[in-house]
Amino acid sequence: MIVVVAGAAGSGKTTLGRELARALRLPLLDLDTITNPLLDGLGAVSDPDGAEPLHWNDAKLRPTMRPARYAALRAVLADQRDSGVGAVLVAPFTAELRGGDEWDALVEAAGTVPKVVWLHADAATLAARRAERGAERDTHIVDPSTDTPPAIEHLSIEAALSTSQQLAAVQRALGLGRTIEASAPIFDQVFAAGLFDLDGTLIDSTPAVNRSWAQLAREYGLEGDLLAAGHGQPAAQVLAGIFPPEQVAEALARIIEIEADEVADVIALPGAAEALAALGDDAKAIVTSGTRLIAGNRIAAAGLVRPEVVVTFDDVTKGKPDPEPFLLGRTRLGMESQQCVVFEDAPAGLAAARAAGCWTVGIAGTHEAHELDADLVIDGLFQLRLEPVVEGGFRLFPASLG
Repeated sequence: MIVVVAGAAGSGKTTLGRELARALRLPLLDLDTITNPLLDGLGAVSDPDGAEPLHWNDAKLRPTMRPARYAALRAVLADQRDSGVGAVLVAPFTAELRGGDEWDALVEAAGTVPKVVWLHADAATLAARRAERGAERDTHIVDPSTDTPPAIEHLSIEAALSTSQQLAAVQRALGLGRTIEASAPIFDQVFAAGLFDLDGTLIDSTPAVNRSWAQLAREYGLEGDLLAAGHGQPAAQVLAGIFPPEQVAEALARIIEIEADEVADVIALPGAAEALAALGDDAKAIVTSGTRLIAGNRIAAAGLVRPEVVVTFDDVTKGKPDPEPFLLGRTRLGMESQQCVVFEDAPAGLAAARAAGCWTVGIAGTHEAHELDADLVIDGLFQLRLEPVVEGGFRLFPASLG
């Protein structure tokens, strides 16, 4: 497997590339690592126009330096290909992502069409990150437009996400995940209903959520990540810990308005549509901490078929980690708690499910696996099959097993 991690300087591609190489157990081929020590060792380069010596990354030298650097990267990649080993490549790949001759040369060196991960961020974020690291080469960078995605097939990842969230998204897209313990007791159970959290379980709304709360913070002159300790909890509970009591209702109305409109890149997670389709409407429910409006907009934006039973923050008096949302979900389906299995990505949601007496499947990505107290932890619904049994109900199976 050849995976390309691309993006502008400051997008975090090197950090993600290292973690991805470690997770996939593949060599890391970083353009900077391969070429920069030699170029830095050469020192200043003569100006072709006779002026002061130039840094090797100066725009005047780019017509010569860039092809040479990428030729070196491709040569190392070709060695990996010939030895039968894949690799994770890290570089801006600005020209390659436009297609054309540069892309064709990369494909030839790889011996296959690489999987491309594109990290994107706004200009302000990139500038702030570069200023923080203070690398001399960054002063000579000529950026592509941050609004123009690659012309080739790719997975788009927001640079603002944590590295663990980015890694989880890439692994899901590649259909990879942790080894599932087939002997786990949950695989021996027959369930009558599945209760699905929405955000981080069925859909990827993290970039939209982060942008929404960042906008709220800007509007109210606040700093830091407002959701740092509140993922999976209703917005009202999160806001109550941030704003004075007299301002919570106003802030809640505003975040609902922002989040309801922010659905441009909300997508269904791998395996989500299949898991919902495996169960009849009398055997499934979505149980979310979002409001009815936000949940409806996100379900529609992700292209999922909405179940008949959807429990939202508007339907309960206490949200997760209180068990009320899941108790209401199983009641509307006419089920007992032990007949239900809950699929959740957040510690607050899993705590609510356990308190309701349900079986639990934790989905890593939004949070690290060790933070999820569940009967089974997976990397996504793509790792499971939900199959009916003759006596009624359904069982869970690892996707790789019959």
